Amino acid sequence: MSQPDGDIQSVYGSGNVFRDFGRADADVRQTKALLAARIIGILDGEGLSTHEAERRAGVSHTDFTRIRRVQLDGFTIDRLITVLNKLGQQVDVQIDVHPRVATEEAPARP
Repeated sequence: MSQPDGDIQSVYGSGNVFRDFGRADADVRQTKALLAARIIGILDGEGLSTHEAERRAGVSHTDFTRIRRVQLDGFTIDRLITVLNKLGQQVDVQIDVHPRVATEEAPARP
């Protein structure tokens, strides 16, 4: 972002854009987004259409379409893991739990 005097301001994120924007469910949203990205990567890497993925994995074409569009509100984390399993993937989960660090409040949205 340019400042009036021409200097560039750097803004460092937390690594979770949902947390950076103050979402209460940031950890869940980030996890879903990462899982969906892997599903999309498999579809793209193997050249699968959503209909071909449906035939292969037994997951509805509509679900694959929603994942491709990153419309993840109707999905749980375990459902996305199940989709990956049906695409022949093994998912290993590592969980780190620690106290939240106090951060500045996210700026108000216009």
